[in-house]
Amino acid sequence: METDSVSRLISIVDDDRLVREGLISLMRSAGFFTQAFASAEEFLSLANRGDTACLILDVLLPGMSGLELQSQLTATVSNHRIPVVFITARDDEATRERALKGGAVDLLRKPIRREALLSAVHLALQQNDRR
Repeated sequence: METDSVSRLISIVDDDRLVREGLISLMRSAGFFTQAFASAEEFLSLANRGDTACLILDVLLPGMSGLELQSQLTATVSNHRIPVVFITARDDEATRERALKGGAVDLLRKPIRREALLSAVHLALQQNDRR
């Protein structure tokens, strides 16, 4: 099943400005609309979450962590679950297990390979289409 990226909104949450800018550029070059946030709290207060087709989310954030945001979104959103692709500089088995058990599509270690991220995003979009 081919996904139409043109009308898809990818939300990005990462506290590193350079990472956010790189991810925005990559997603836009692949034909996606993007919105980016420096924290989980900023995403919760400003994002148009209902339009988000996929969330690229850093695990380690100041304040609320990416894993805590995933849990909160899962608990509060019953009719529209946002597929999550986690990114992290530190990948350990406990974090990976928690992320995937929480419903994440994938957890990718920084620096992220372009192909791996785009593949995970497309998989997330396919999962979203099935819901």
